[in-house]
Amino acid sequence: MTVRADTGGYGGSSPRETTVLSGDEVRRMTLYAQGFLGAGAKRGGVTGVLRRVSAVQLDTISVLARSHELVAYARLGPVGRGAVEKAYWPAAKPNTFEYWAHAACILPIADWPYYAWRRRTIAAGGQRWHKVSEDACERVLTRLRAEGPLTATQLGGAKAGGPWWDWSEVKIAAEWLLDTGRAVCVRRTGWRRVYDLPERVIPRHLLDQEPTDSECLSYLVGTVGRALGVATHADFVEYQRLNGHGLRLRGGAALDEAAAAAGLIPVTVPGGKRPATGWADPAALAWLAAGGRGTHRTALLSPFDSLVWDRKRTLRMFGYRHLFEPYVPKEKRERGYFTMPLLAGGRIVGWVDPGRDGKTLLAKNVFLEKPAAVAPMARALAEAAQWVGCSAVAAERVQPSALAQPLATELRALGA
Repeated sequence: MTVRADTGGYGGSSPRETTVLSGDEVRRMTLYAQGFLGAGAKRGGVTGVLRRVSAVQLDTISVLARSHELVAYARLGPVGRGAVEKAYWPAAKPNTFEYWAHAACILPIADWPYYAWRRRTIAAGGQRWHKVSEDACERVLTRLRAEGPLTATQLGGAKAGGPWWDWSEVKIAAEWLLDTGRAVCVRRTGWRRVYDLPERVIPRHLLDQEPTDSECLSYLVGTVGRALGVATHADFVEYQRLNGHGLRLRGGAALDEAAAAAGLIPVTVPGGKRPATGWADPAALAWLAAGGRGTHRTALLSPFDSLVWDRKRTLRMFGYRHLFEPYVPKEKRERGYFTMPLLAGGRIVGWVDPGRDGKTLLAKNVFLEKPAAVAPMARALAEAAQWVGCSAVAAERVQPSALAQPLATELRALGA
């Protein structure tokens, strides 16, 4: 980390000093911010993880576990899966809600007011692929008022009888109400969303807030800066999909204004052909200035983990080409159905396409960047097997093939 004099400034033309970060420093700050490095990484448990990363993506695919479980596991180790569910969706007082961020995500309930920009934009843009009448929406709201929180099944069924995307009228209505903020989801049951009224579950002090679009942008940019440690304009946009769901930014100047208002610090980071402007979280910069020390977590990452969901940033930061191939025909897949990168020593040093056969965790396709990655991969597989209730690990295909036997030896030594 170096400091250099720069001309101009944000909000004025006077000279300022700019912190210049190396690629390695950006990577370490991100690992620290995301909870993979440092003494405080496990502080607060599952809810602490959510506060740090600001958004945990939801997805229906379940291989070893669903992605939202894997995100907590990657940072905390083999925390009980039931405890993960209860932390995200407590039976009593809600502390999260579901909404559109990077994708459909679990979000801290304190952030509810600042998604008003997105809710207003979606409402103004009108219904998209699925159309439903206002009468149908009112019927859903009437039932929620009278009967309390309900799933789509309880409302009358999620499907219209065709393929999975052929939603019923009540499902379309419930989702449109969710999109526009007239309904909310603060818990799930059997993986089904439970729809409720905001005034019943969102704390009044949050419900009464009406931030402007600019205030919403500043808040969301601040959450990204803290979640990544340091972010460029492109990073802000991708992490929160700030140009998606009908949102349209005015350009980089709007992001700079928002970042400055959020208390982030301007820095210079490596770019493509030339250095780029970035914005850093003061806490992450202070950690780096103090030496940036801590123990690295060794973990298998969900393909939907916020550390790697931005493919361009992942390639830039780790030199890792992230692939997600469930919707690629099996014979055309390069790596596998649900490829999980292996993070060890602050680097991505391999990947595995896992599966299960009874009590055996199958490592159907394994790639190891170098021999030093064998032991971390074995530990990660053995730990994951125990976490999901498997008693053995079988590595079916290992690349390079010369590392297949060393991996098998390491797994046997670990009792897997």
